[in-house]
Amino acid sequence: MPMSINNRHKVSDFASRVYELTSKVPKGKVTTYGRLAALLDLKKGAQAVGQALHCNPFAPTVPCHRVVRSDGDIGGFAFGTDSKKKLLKSEGVEIINNKIDLSIYCVK
Repeated sequence: MPMSINNRHKVSDFASRVYELTSKVPKGKVTTYGRLAALLDLKKGAQAVGQALHCNPFAPTVPCHRVVRSDGDIGGFAFGTDSKKKLLKSEGVEIINNKIDLSIYCVK
């Protein structure tokens, strides 16, 4: 059943749950698609999380640029990977060879 946020965008319950979790990732930190899927009790749900974030109508309030792949690779971004890198770097996240050190920057 779709729900409305801010009376302007209709999103599915699943997407709403993804956006709610993503909005809790603090500036200067990241999480992974797989971690969000696990928090939603979805086995192998990382791709579904990625698809929901790709359609995120609430950016930057829902900071989807703070979600990366489980190997630390920055992954995709609807506005291009250069934009994602720029946003992350502006928040103090160091990116080396398109990767983020999850032992330093991943939310615990």
